[in-house]
Amino acid sequence: MNKSRLGPEALLFPTPAVLVGTMVDGCANFMTAAWCGIASSKPPAISVAIRGERHTLKGILSHREFSINVPSANMVEQVDFCGIYSGRKVDKSTTFDLFIGDLKHAPLVASCPVNLECRLRHTLDLGAHTLVVGEVIQTHVNESCLTDGQADAVKVDPLVYSPGTGNYHRLGDIVGKAFSIGKKKEGGQK
Repeated sequence: MNKSRLGPEALLFPTPAVLVGTMVDGCANFMTAAWCGIASSKPPAISVAIRGERHTLKGILSHREFSINVPSANMVEQVDFCGIYSGRKVDKSTTFDLFIGDLKHAPLVASCPVNLECRLRHTLDLGAHTLVVGEVIQTHVNESCLTDGQADAVKVDPLVYSPGTGNYHRLGDIVGKAFSIGKKKEGGQK
């Protein structure tokens, strides 16, 4: 098998395209982030890598609260808009219908099927980015996106980003049931 050496790159596929929300100078602000992931289950926590000069980071550090809003694929234009323009120059507070949950400095996007309210737990300077870790205080999910009371990724239809090509995608076909399909492999005993 032939492989090309690309040098050190942070390539994982796919990465979620989320909207990180916070209050900055009294105004709701949102930035698009693709370097976001689950950090812990107990307590539930999310991590997101944010460039140090980002306007949103100022609000997170000031109020120690933020939101992670998971957009559906049909929100691609608004999500890309929030990634192109800085809140320092463009007021993004009117881009979406907003609501406030339990945390008053973590504005939530009503049209996103999943919203996570987070309280800042840790930051870590990694060079070009600051890793922000927030404890999830409350989770909001559109009822139409639930199956048997659980969030259903197919119904959420999350927008995902491909760091290699710079394209947005949506999730594809189901290829197997987790914690089950591997049991088909020979000797599938624990």
